[in-house]
Amino acid sequence: MQEDKAKELDNMNDQEQVVDNAGLNMSGHIVIRDAETKEELINKRNAIHYGNMARIVAEALNNTADSHINFIAFGNGGTSVDTAGGKVLYRSPRVSEAFEASASLYNKTHHKSIHGVDADDNNKIEIITGASYTDIKMTVTLGYNEPAGQDVFDSSTTNVGDYVFDELGVFTNATSFDDSKMLTHVIFHPVQKSQNRVIEIIYTIRVQLS
Repeated sequence: MQEDKAKELDNMNDQEQVVDNAGLNMSGHIVIRDAETKEELINKRNAIHYGNMARIVAEALNNTADSHINFIAFGNGGTSVDTAGGKVLYRSPRVSEAFEASASLYNKTHHKSIHGVDADDNNKIEIITGASYTDIKMTVTLGYNEPAGQDVFDSSTTNVGDYVFDELGVFTNATSFDDSKMLTHVIFHPVQKSQNRVIEIIYTIRVQLS
């Protein structure tokens, strides 16, 4: 009897030492800058859509098709201007803890692939491993000639215009962008993309297990 009790206590101690519950933590950060002068236009953290991110992580582990990042989308629906005081008003990021297949920017006006045919040294995804984390570093560059239909100069005095961007999101792969899933969303002070400058976006998602 005493021997059985001793074995039972040993088994309980072994179970207490086993870590069988890991927390997956993610955080995002974005830098938007002039690609030539390196002047920073935006430098801030972003919001993770936890419901969609959890779903895509599970799908990736199951080798489900399209369960990887491909698109960066730009929009102009994240801010408005207080007509009384001229103050820029910022909307809340459209994120949730629940899975939302239809989650999207407030008003998408442009998107770009960084994993497929558009991938090059200026448009790429890098995996960087640190001491206790792994970064997904996405670099996206909007050249002089993109998007089509932009203004010649960045001289807009309002936040109105298809390519006066104030929101951005990371989306999964899909045959059509409309079928992709939004994983992150960030709202920022309006930045105009025009033909007289090249804009570089460096978007980092840090992944940690705890």
